[in-house]
Amino acid sequence: MSNKIEHLQTTIQRTLSEIYRREVKDDNLGFLTITAVDLTKDLSYLTIYYTILGDDTTKEESYQALLRSRKFVKTLMAQRVKIRKVPEFRFKYDKSLDRGNRITEGLKEVLPEDE
Repeated sequence: MSNKIEHLQTTIQRTLSEIYRREVKDDNLGFLTITAVDLTKDLSYLTIYYTILGDDTTKEESYQALLRSRKFVKTLMAQRVKIRKVPEFRFKYDKSLDRGNRITEGLKEVLPEDE
């Protein structure tokens, strides 16, 4: 992947994190972390990888909040990031945090505690 696309992805991720933290006022959003973004080479699609703390219901409510706020966030992002065309957003839940927590819990069961 070109350095230009990688730099743009970093800028977009930082900008989206700030927008969701400061601008989006949806109580259903929960504790959102944008873990990565993946921009297609033609700049048509932006896959946003995210995590949410909470149970499955909280995660589903947060996903719906992401979908509801998509147009608002795209507008703000277009104003803040210099990009030829604003890509279509796709959201994908990042399961790596959940997997890491399960592994940690499993290790706690198997390994003796430090004294």
